[in-house]
Amino acid sequence: MSRMIRKQIYLHAEQDALLKQCAEALGISEAEMIRRCLDDVQRHTGSPLADRQAWQDELAFLHSRAERLEVHPQPRTWTREELYAERT
Repeated sequence: MSRMIRKQIYLHAEQDALLKQCAEALGISEAEMIRRCLDDVQRHTGSPLADRQAWQDELAFLHSRAERLEVHPQPRTWTREELYAERT
């Protein structure tokens, strides 16, 4: 296991009570409870840098698709009602 780093934090009274209750229920220390919560956050959200890169990749993909779209400079010549009339 890697070296532990000591942290001092401030909690609201309700958070402190919840931390104590959860740690006691699981039979672990309050510090271990905090570490597990942080691990859960990382598991569910992933790395912020990885997420940012994923969004940049998605944006680049969307731009490449938009460049290939056929542009119609002429306004359409039909109406929705005309389309529905053709179906009946």
